[in-house]
Amino acid sequence: MFEGFTLQRVDVGEVQLRVRYGGAGPAVLLLHGHPRTHVTWHKVAPLLAERFTVVCPDLRGYGKSSKPPTTPDHRPYSKRAMAGDCAALMKTIGHQRFCVAGHDRGLYVALRLAMDHPGCLSRLCLMEGIPIGEALARCDAKFAASWYHWFFFGQVQRPAERFINADPGAWYTATAEHMGQEAYEDYRRAIYNPTRSTPCCLTVCGPARRRTAA
Repeated sequence: MFEGFTLQRVDVGEVQLRVRYGGAGPAVLLLHGHPRTHVTWHKVAPLLAERFTVVCPDLRGYGKSSKPPTTPDHRPYSKRAMAGDCAALMKTIGHQRFCVAGHDRGLYVALRLAMDHPGCLSRLCLMEGIPIGEALARCDAKFAASWYHWFFFGQVQRPAERFINADPGAWYTATAEHMGQEAYEDYRRAIYNPTRSTPCCLTVCGPARRRTAA
């Protein structure tokens, strides 16, 4: 995967991020969703690298990036904290201005990046996500049945971690056929590592919580 790309850990202040980057041209930052890692971009990144410098980090708490201790207000795992990491990352590796594309939970990090650091961005691409306020406005019994895990993550009396960590592979249903063998192995290493935790970002029923994730 990622032939010709550089893989390293970059210190961005509060945390170190596992980052893969390569190519030449204007910079593009790609932000993965939950429960994945940066390797979710392994087919897209080489194509973009023909025209752009492509940067793919593991967000804090995911994959092999740092997992700082949380606080009662969960600030260390907020989208603002993750967006700050990304801004610092790009500056550290020499990109003052760049494009950003976010998928799933990475979409919300990209949006926060645009709101908090607008001077850094030349383009913004948001994929497969909607504002949580919009989700709540549409929420009904059908939605709750289809997206039961959102509500499950939000409650605090019986933490979701116990159930997810009992069998992460059953909870997160990905396949090597779908992802590619190398990407799948990276993903599996992450979800079965009990030290790799991240917040249940933007649940609809309660405060952000931490859970095992890639």
